[in-house]
Amino acid sequence: MNKTILCKIFVVLIILVPVFSDSGCKKQAKCGCGKDVLFTFTKESASVTFNATGTTIVVTLPSDPYSTYTFCNPSEMWPSINGKYKYGDVIQVSGHVYWDCNYIYQASNYNYQTMYKQYLIQVTEVTLDLYGKK
Repeated sequence: MNKTILCKIFVVLIILVPVFSDSGCKKQAKCGCGKDVLFTFTKESASVTFNATGTTIVVTLPSDPYSTYTFCNPSEMWPSINGKYKYGDVIQVSGHVYWDCNYIYQASNYNYQTMYKQYLIQVTEVTLDLYGKK
């Protein structure tokens, strides 16, 4: 009788231990604006580039010139930039940063890591960088 009880307990443990154990797998952050926030900028100095209509606004950091941050909300932020800054000016940007889905898909399809990373940023504030102004 004791052997059958021990066997049942052993079987239950075999089933339950993997459920409660940490497998070490980490959830990958979801890509796209409004998904999982990777990090947040607070008045980060960045060089701004944009097209004539403001439908595409991109910033790069002087500390990391190989990464680009494309605005999630260019139409909302365009009035803060249009006429105030020139192409290539250094501004301060605040907002939440996300993975760019196109970058994630391309990196996974080609199975290599590149120095050039593409992010999206939901910008909350754009101000003049007094020290980095060109």
